[in-house]
Amino acid sequence: MVLASLFFATMAVCVKFASSGFNSSELVFWRGLIGVALLWMLARRQGVTLATRNGGMHAWRSMVGVISLGMWFYAIRYLPLATAMTLNYMSSVWVAVFLIGGALLAWNPRENSRAPLSQGPLVITVLAGFAGVVLMLRPTIDQNQLFAGLIGLLSGLTAAFAYMQVMALGKVGEPETRTVFYFAVGSAVGGLLGMGVEGVSPWDWKHAVWLVPMAVLATLGQLCLTRAYNHGATLVVVSLQYFGLVFGAIFSLTLFGDHITPLGWAGMGLIVASGIGATVLRARAAPHAPADEH
Repeated sequence: MVLASLFFATMAVCVKFASSGFNSSELVFWRGLIGVALLWMLARRQGVTLATRNGGMHAWRSMVGVISLGMWFYAIRYLPLATAMTLNYMSSVWVAVFLIGGALLAWNPRENSRAPLSQGPLVITVLAGFAGVVLMLRPTIDQNQLFAGLIGLLSGLTAAFAYMQVMALGKVGEPETRTVFYFAVGSAVGGLLGMGVEGVSPWDWKHAVWLVPMAVLATLGQLCLTRAYNHGATLVVVSLQYFGLVFGAIFSLTLFGDHITPLGWAGMGLIVASGIGATVLRARAAPHAPADEH
């Protein structure tokens, strides 16, 4: 997971540079197309067949993953790198929101009048996470970038669905290479459809040189992330993923000269704490079913 975080943060740097010459759909397309070629070669080398009996699961994972990826690329283009990455890492908090909502929908006051109270600590962590978002986006709002901030926040929401599906695919025995291959296929198809809406930018080698390293780093990151969720303890994996924010902040400050205000740092801290806290609380609530929680 630490390697995945490093790969994704470095990939985000490539996206930031490439986005000056390509729209989000084009970046998703090239990330997927190059990834398909790399993963096909890797599968042949490993002797992994790409045929699957779980096409529906892969299709769902690819759909939500591509939507999340496209929104994240859009946020990276218009927001400071550290801000865009932090909003995408809200996925753990969103999972907690789903659990709270599910508990409230299933609650029967006639049987248990105190059921919602048991969700109190989880509610507090969720509120802390969204307070962190407000702190991070406050300077963004001042710069008229609110829309990009909301898109970045939604990328974290859809990423939560994608991560849960990655866990589900691991449970049915799908190897990492096959799972990431079909996501790359979905990215290429989704990006191509998006280009029909956003259009095609004039080819510019100054920005095109970032496409290959972007795709390679994304593929390596997906392989590491999928392996981490398939074989690691959920709490440890989720906690270590926040190394990506450290890497992102370093790149944001050193490469792009972004200024992170004290409120921004406080917001990042709240989001990290709430994400880890929500994972701990979920693990305590259902210690025998960690794979279904992220």
